Amino acid sequence: MSRTALRICPLCEATCGLTLTLAEGVVTGARGDREDVFSRGFICPKGAAFGALDSDPDRLRGPLVRRDGRLREATWEEAFEAIAAAVPALVQEYGAQSVGVVLGNPNVHTMAGALYPPLLLKSLGTRNLFTASTLDQMPKHVSSGLLFGDPFAIPVPDLDRTDFLLLLGANPVESNGSLCTAPDFPGRLKALRARGGTLVVVDPRRTRTAALADRHLAPRPGSDALLLAALVHTLIEEKLADPGALEEHCDGIGELGAALGSFTPEAVAPACDLTAAEIRTLARELAAAPTAAVYARIGSCTVEFGTLASWLVDVLNILTGNLDRPGGALFPLSATAPAGAPAGPGKGFALGRWSSRVAGHPEVKGELPMAALAEEIETPGDGRIRVLLAIAANPVLSAPDGDRLDRALAGLDFMVSVDPYLNETSRHAHVVLPPPPPSQSAHFDFAFNGFAVRNQARYSPAALPLADGRMDECEIHARLILAVSGLHGAPPGAVDERVIADSLARAVTDPHSPLHGGDPRELARRLTGRTGPERRLDLMLRTGPYDLTLDDLRQAPHGIDLGPLRPRLPGVLKTRSGRIELLPDPIAAELPRLRAALADRPAALVLVGRRHLRSNNSWLHNVPALTGGSNRCTLQVHPQDADRLGLVDGGQARITADGGSLEVPVEVTDAIRSGVVSLPHGWGHDRAGSRLSVAAAAPGANVNQLLDGSRMDRLSGTAVLNGFPVELTPLP
Repeated sequence: MSRTALRICPLCEATCGLTLTLAEGVVTGARGDREDVFSRGFICPKGAAFGALDSDPDRLRGPLVRRDGRLREATWEEAFEAIAAAVPALVQEYGAQSVGVVLGNPNVHTMAGALYPPLLLKSLGTRNLFTASTLDQMPKHVSSGLLFGDPFAIPVPDLDRTDFLLLLGANPVESNGSLCTAPDFPGRLKALRARGGTLVVVDPRRTRTAALADRHLAPRPGSDALLLAALVHTLIEEKLADPGALEEHCDGIGELGAALGSFTPEAVAPACDLTAAEIRTLARELAAAPTAAVYARIGSCTVEFGTLASWLVDVLNILTGNLDRPGGALFPLSATAPAGAPAGPGKGFALGRWSSRVAGHPEVKGELPMAALAEEIETPGDGRIRVLLAIAANPVLSAPDGDRLDRALAGLDFMVSVDPYLNETSRHAHVVLPPPPPSQSAHFDFAFNGFAVRNQARYSPAALPLADGRMDECEIHARLILAVSGLHGAPPGAVDERVIADSLARAVTDPHSPLHGGDPRELARRLTGRTGPERRLDLMLRTGPYDLTLDDLRQAPHGIDLGPLRPRLPGVLKTRSGRIELLPDPIAAELPRLRAALADRPAALVLVGRRHLRSNNSWLHNVPALTGGSNRCTLQVHPQDADRLGLVDGGQARITADGGSLEVPVEVTDAIRSGVVSLPHGWGHDRAGSRLSVAAAAPGANVNQLLDGSRMDRLSGTAVLNGFPVELTPLP
């Protein structure tokens, strides 16, 4: 007998609702949940393949422990005993800074990944944190921190109400959106045009998103900050800037004109490879639209001036009066966000509170650049990383120069991986702790609800019970915290109960909390939930802005709609001034470097990455249903460049850059502009010792091996993964 269960899809940022078909303890099918309050039945190929991923035979069923140089199956008790025996002793001998923690992108897709890593870091006392943020969106966190005082105060485009949408370096039709949680992004873009709105896409490739646009501009990669600066310049020069009610919340509007005076459309046009007329027209259209939103993503973040580009996006939204305005760009309000204090000055946001040991990279948002991880392991001396905890992370494929990192990981004294697969990174671990498949885990989107284009709350209990030999992912994290902190053997529930007790102690003394003045013990007794994580979620809902409880979400299995995004200024501001600081000092100090870029001679050929609808970084290449077709690791080359270089469609080429060279198959296509080639990221599944049979059959090439990690956005420490120079040579 089959039955159905509801589940929020954890495979990308769209967070679509699924209806799973279950039979004999496995997922046999998945379709969109038509009653889901947010996704309304939308599903993409990743969601449709949920069952195949869930039952992938290559997923690890139990822990692995390294014995005599080989990873062997072990019991959970043996795995945590090995960790408890090794990590505290190494910390005792070499200090807390001998430990590094790496958090991969999948952490934000699980309850465990949201709830436990901060506790792990606190228990270890290390400053050596490396995450996928410095390979992706850190520039946006930095610009938001500097502008608004909070690195998580990231406005998102009001897709369903805007009249004009400008997209830069984003391909949401295939990525499903990023830092903008929006199920059915393609349908929302089509609806924008159907209601008479305008969509402009800026991308060096004619992507599926660009194909939907009213206008597609294809500038030179890496020039996003220059283009955006010229748009701001035009608004000011032509007296088109009109912040409206935003002006009373802003400092620095008057200084922007002088700071960006050099970036005229005429000065910027050659570097962007657009015409000055195109730039001026775009600025005028932005200013004239009844409502408008500018949205930029990974293509504009993972470049040399990613933070400046991210900053200028919000400057444009502010100067056109579209920030914090329906139809513009607004700040979402998650159901688990703390109840807000009254508007007023905050602590602000600081960069460089400490630096990395070897190269002196400044800390950003408590993190160091992922590109610096290998040198922190390899370089001798006090503070050398000897112990690494990698949680849902595969930096051998996702970080620059994976070969160097591969060698560095092999030299660690001890490594723990929390990962369902033995992949290119986890194969180096001394202990591998595999979480269960997603069907056996409860789900709530702590991270993505903070970037959603509509406020809502949805909770999915586990669709299937834990299989024999499995351990709940939250329990794995709790036991890991206990093992590394010298408390191995304590009940894992103690970790959650300590968090609950501490949170309630703060809440009852906070005059702005809904629980102010209550009795912590009585409040703890009221919390519902069968597990510690559920009780923590219930507490966060109760102290949140909507007066919700976990029981409310359980009684609404398709979710609770909390309405469209609403203006939130000045309440979101946490700057020391209590205002939007439009020209913060770190930004102003970086502008001369951008000015100098106007005179740079562009490289003859540069590389950009690309997204695939049926993939997500390096996660999903082991699922047969998601392989083949357009999901291939090919080097896209424009026909003119192919003719000039002697390349043929289907042939092979050697591509060379700072970090080395790769041999890749060529795909000749006019979907990419001349002077640019494209190779997707997340590939390179050809290392011995991994257990990814499907991925290994078509391994592809690791594009990040072309980089040596020296190219970074200076303000955020984000690796330059797009717009870097390459050379091509045809192969027989």
